[in-house]
Parts: sequence; structure tokens; C-alpha cells
Amino acid sequence: MANLAIDSIKKRGYDAIVIGSGASGGWAAKELCDHGLKTLILERGRDVKHIQDYPTASKPPWEFEYRDTVPLDKRVGYGGSRFLRESTLAFRLKEDEQPFIQEKPFRWYRGYHMGGKSLLWARQTQRWSDYDFEGPARDGFAVDWPIRYADLKPWYDHVEKFAGIAGDADGLPQLPDSIVQPGFELSCIEDHFRKSLEDNYTDRHLIKGRCAHITDPQPIQIEQGRAKCVNQKMCNRGCLYGGYFSSNASTLPWAMKTGNLTIRPHSVVHSIIYKKGKKKAVGVRIVDAETGKMIKYYAKVIFVNASTLNSNMILLNSTSKRFPNGLGNDHDLLGKYISWHNYRGKANAIYEGYKDKKTSGRNPTHAYMPRFRNVTSQETDFLRGYAIGIGGGRGPDVDTDALGYQLTDNMLHPPLGPWRISSWMMGEVVPIKENHVRLSPDKVDKYGIPQLIVSCDWTENDDKMTQDYIEQSREMFEKAGFTDIEARDTHSPPGSDIHEMGGVRMGKDPETSLLNQYNQLHKCPNVYVTDGACMTSTGTQNPTLTFMALTARAANHAVSELKKGNL
Repeated sequence: MANLAIDSIKKRGYDAIVIGSGASGGWAAKELCDHGLKTLILERGRDVKHIQDYPTASKPPWEFEYRDTVPLDKRVGYGGSRFLRESTLAFRLKEDEQPFIQEKPFRWYRGYHMGGKSLLWARQTQRWSDYDFEGPARDGFAVDWPIRYADLKPWYDHVEKFAGIAGDADGLPQLPDSIVQPGFELSCIEDHFRKSLEDNYTDRHLIKGRCAHITDPQPIQIEQGRAKCVNQKMCNRGCLYGGYFSSNASTLPWAMKTGNLTIRPHSVVHSIIYKKGKKKAVGVRIVDAETGKMIKYYAKVIFVNASTLNSNMILLNSTSKRFPNGLGNDHDLLGKYISWHNYRGKANAIYEGYKDKKTSGRNPTHAYMPRFRNVTSQETDFLRGYAIGIGGGRGPDVDTDALGYQLTDNMLHPPLGPWRISSWMMGEVVPIKENHVRLSPDKVDKYGIPQLIVSCDWTENDDKMTQDYIEQSREMFEKAGFTDIEARDTHSPPGSDIHEMGGVRMGKDPETSLLNQYNQLHKCPNVYVTDGACMTSTGTQNPTLTFMALTARAANHAVSELKKGNL
């Protein structure tokens, strides 16, 4: 039996295992493979190969039988999703794949396929500043981050050079400049709003959205086989050109070319195996989604990148005599302090000018207003702040009240309507202990894994922040000369932003955090958590760029520690 066990470990043994193949998992694989580590990626969904597995990429609307509407017979199993489209149906999750328990209303968007949500994300990329890293220490909510901007700056550089980021160097202290290629131009209505902000405020700036799109391919992107973005704005179907960053187009094929990467789809991770005698993790248990068999894989170092809530779930389910409440969870912190972004505020308006202008073509990004509340000091009755997305355009104004030939003519030759502008907030939700996830004691999914209970809700701080956004949006729109202004609280539930974070937070003290400054579990240092679960606070920026930079930094640290014999 002993020999069989040794043979099994040799057969299924690797230097490193990465759980998850999305934006952060792809970066972990790339960095580890670049340094010669034999690496296994475990992805619970199906394989998706770049180009060949994008069934609707670049497909025009008239080629869809129902113009992208999903017919009733194909909706079976997906629930009442309002975002169901035939163009992205291949990347949607059926309800029976992973049921979860909503103790309070919560929207949980998942990407269970190779590449994860890196095929579906909004591609917005902004760096954090020290104002963000120092936020918890300044106001006393959450714990102090164990790192600052200087620790992450070289890794932001590293990721941006490889991925390709479009935008400008804006010189704003609250939003450090990225390494950028030419950005996408603002429309005339967005530029009008930008000038109005300059005339009326000293602390508010409208900039081109920084996004993970290639606009001037560099040698490193050409080497990846990627090309310039052609502005199709069909990004969530997969891009045939690799014009935007995804694991499938970039990090995974790069890692595969090293000869060091093994990809295993249909691998539902059950738990991480901990050996008390070795004082470290030795492998990962999976359930093969096609056969239902439990299989163990072994490695010297393990990266957990399953996306925030699943990473929490895996660690909570990784119990042992040493860690009866979940791996590394000595102080009952695991799964606590879950957070996300506040997208509840929306606003829109009309502008009667620029009747001689119209946009031409498509823009895969939008304008962006960095945070301006409570940046350097506490100035409002709510903590932290919010960024604002801005989009403006002019489209046809179709009169659909007519009948017959008149209706046909109206639709074929519609007059242009007025310029319209819209905005949406992205507020920082302050982590609190009550917002948490935990495992169900009696309900399991079809793989025999405990279902996740999600218990998250808004706080008074979120309500006050949303109200401030509404008031400030009205004021800014009025000063810009806009009319028909509408600003409102949508009261959308937590999770609607698709930016879940926390539960396995970084920190300096093992009694108040689970991860150290290099994303290692304090109590099990050969396990790294570098997706959204590691976040101590959320900032107001789109988070994926920071996840990728943290992952690249942690992977290189793991390589160094392995060489030293510390793992």
C-alpha cells in the first residue's frame, strides 16, 4: 500500500497547483511556469481554447435566429436571468451546477469555464494609490494593509506591459499613472462634461477609461499572438483578435508554450489536503465533474484563485484535526468581512447642443471620474468614497407608434435624438464582520460539497454614500447645462457589481488576518490566496488589475521561497 501511495503521488504530483484559470489564476500559472515549475491548473468548468471555442465571436445580429434573444426552450435550467443572451449563452451557468443559500438577497455571477470571468469582464483597469491602502488604518474600519503602493508598483508595471492597457497618463495622486497605449477618445458630450468639471470644481476630473485593450501592439503582445482592438465591442463573447486581455488569449497559452503547464478542466475542487506532521498543505482533492470520482493531486505550493466566494468555500471545507474550522482559520476570521462595490446609484440626462455631431463606430470603454470624496481627509458623514463611470452618445429616435409603411419608414430612416449622458457609481463598501459566508451544515451540491450560505447586506454607510452620489450627480449635471436629469438609487442587492472581495484578508497580525504581505496563509505558508478573497478593503477602482499584480508578486515570492527550501 505504501508503494501504491508513493506511485500515486509521483503520477499526480506537481511543483505547483493553481485552483482556477481566470485573470489571477492565469497570472499565477504564467509566472510559475516561466520559472520552470511544473504547474497544474484545476478548472471546474469545461475547456475553452482561444479563438476556436468562441462560438459567437464577431457574429452580426442578423445571424442570430431571434436577434440574440434566447427562446423559451433554451432558457430551461438558467432561472429568470435578465442578462440571458444567445451570444453569451455558452458562458452562462445553469442553476443546478452550484446552488447556494441566500440568507439575504445576493447576486453571484460566476464563470465556470477555462479563463473564467476574464472572458466576460468589463476590462477596466485602474491602479490603487496609498490613499486606498491606508484607508483602513486612517478610519479604523478593517485592518491595516500589510503593503503599500510602493510594494505593488513594479508588479503593476509588469502586468500592464504584458497585458496591454489603453488610456492616458493623467497625473492624479489618487489614481497613479499606468503604463499605457493610446486611449479611446471621449465623445463630444463626455468632453463637454469634462470641461464643465474643470470650470466648476478643483477636485473632480473626467478621464479616458483605462482598459485592458491593445491599441498599439507592442512586441510582447505580438509574441502572444494578439492584435490591435478593432472596436467591435463584443468582448464578452471572446475576441478572435486577442484585442483585450483574457487568460485564454494571453497568460494560459504563454504558460503552455513553456512545456510546464498541465490544464485539467471539469475539476471541481473539494478541499486542500493538510498534513499536520509536515505543517503544510500537500495537495488538493477534486471531484471529477464527468465521472463523480474523487481524485487527489499533490504539489509543493498551492495557489487559490477560484474567485472570491469559491476560494472562501474551498478553504472553509479544507478541515483537518489541526484546522477543524477551515484551513488557516485559527481565529474564526475565514469567510468574514466579505465586501463588494456599491453600484446602486445611477443617473442620466439630456443635452440639446451638438446637433451637428454624432459618434462614429464603437467604443469598448467609457469615461471615468476617479474618487473625489474623503481622499486625503474625512469630510463627509460616510466613510471612504466612490468613483463614477460616464458614458454619452447620440442615437436614433424611432417613432414606433406608427403603423404599416410609416412604421417601416420610421425604423429605416429614423431621425437622430438628442445627446444623452449617463453615469453610475462604484462605491467602496466598508467590510464588516456581519457580512460573511459559511458552509451549510446539511445541504450539499451534486458533487457532495456543502452549499455556501451567503449573508451580506448594505449598511447605513452605503445608504449615505449612495445619497451623496445622487445629490452630486444632479449638481454636476445641472452645472453642465444638462436637462431632464434623473438620479436614483436602484436598490440593487449586494453582488450586482460582480466585484466580491474579502473573507481571507491580508494583514500584519495573524490574530486579525489570514494572509501575510505576500498572500501566504499565516498558518500554512505554502498556500497562497491571490484573487479577490485576499482583499483587506475594496477601494473604488475596478479590482482585477490589482488581483493580477498581487498574483504576479506572490508567484515570484513562492518561486524564491521554494528555491530557499522554505516551502
